[in-house]
Amino acid sequence: MASAVIPKVKDPTTRPSRGRFGPYGGRYVPETLMAALEELEQHYAQAKRDRRFQQRLDDLLRTYAGRPTPMFFARRLARELGGAKIYLKREDLLHTGAHKINNCLGQVLLVERMGKHRVIAETGAGQHGVATATVCALFGFECVVYMGTEDMRRQELNVFRMRLLGAEVRGVDSGSRTLKDAINEAMRDWVTNVRTTHYLLGSVLGPHPYPTMVRDFHKVTGREARAQILRAEGKLPKAIIACVGGGSNSIGIFHEFIKDKRVELIGVEACGRGERLGEHAARFCGGSPGVLQGTYSYVLQDEAGQISTTHSISAGLDYPSIGPEHAWLKDTGRAQYVAASDEEALDACTLLARTEGIIPALESAHAVAELVKRAPKLKKSDAVIVNISGRGDKDIGILRESLKLD
Repeated sequence: MASAVIPKVKDPTTRPSRGRFGPYGGRYVPETLMAALEELEQHYAQAKRDRRFQQRLDDLLRTYAGRPTPMFFARRLARELGGAKIYLKREDLLHTGAHKINNCLGQVLLVERMGKHRVIAETGAGQHGVATATVCALFGFECVVYMGTEDMRRQELNVFRMRLLGAEVRGVDSGSRTLKDAINEAMRDWVTNVRTTHYLLGSVLGPHPYPTMVRDFHKVTGREARAQILRAEGKLPKAIIACVGGGSNSIGIFHEFIKDKRVELIGVEACGRGERLGEHAARFCGGSPGVLQGTYSYVLQDEAGQISTTHSISAGLDYPSIGPEHAWLKDTGRAQYVAASDEEALDACTLLARTEGIIPALESAHAVAELVKRAPKLKKSDAVIVNISGRGDKDIGILRESLKLD
């Protein structure tokens, strides 16, 4: 998986070819999974044209998940930072506590459509695992969630929630015992049980059609945000800021604004505790193009092409690759990607809690950390949207260990 020369990429407002975002994306999997991926692609293409499917999904998003989520004007935070008006897109108010439920509801309807009865998933921070267990309970499907044992330790609350919902949580004790290793085990399971099992992948990663399909199920965030900011301000925002692990919450809110080139799209990766390989999870700060777990994108790897270990205080950002559409947006310059450290995320979490009474997930706190740097430099007439992709209940144990509060 050595570094590769990056081919010239077309403008990101043009439609990507099937399964590709410029040179990124594709389908790099064992032959045994090709039929399942083609079946999924076919059923999803049909579902997009099926009004009944779309109506059922819209109804579930509204009556079960709690959409639309509000956009909140963070008056005290804006006053504290100075500069721009600050709006928070409150995905943390969704059922299960994060944006992940959007994609899980869409995919579980596809599982029903395909006539399968067993669902597997991977999870890092646990929010996707909880959302998967939730929709499987709702539809009566068997559910197995793979999770690295290090993430299980960090996210004990979400492990209990998954089990309470009826899911089997299988700990993964290989490698770094985090998200990458959980995906490896889920892929092995899928290869073995492909006829009866659907892999409910949780981010805009993996082989085609997952990056496109998962993005489409999350586009509702951006559609709502666009309408809400136009009602509030009468104009589009100066910038949209979101954290980026695999990249589902960020691509979900970015996508509706890609053609609006005056709107800055800012993704925030995890800078962790240092700049050396293995101390962070910032793929655009030290990564290079390569293939990992079914797709071609930026990957944190050493000179020999071996996948690097990663670190982030937030389990949901602790992954060595990034969604291929983000790689495409980065190379074309349509989106900017920066990084926030563990310490900056903790400070931002505390700031938001004490100015607005909102405790964000540590993943979302990375986006708030970038807001802290940018907002004071903007005009008072500028508006910035920050996607609060999840709430911080799951991180209370980490926060308690990391913060010394009087």
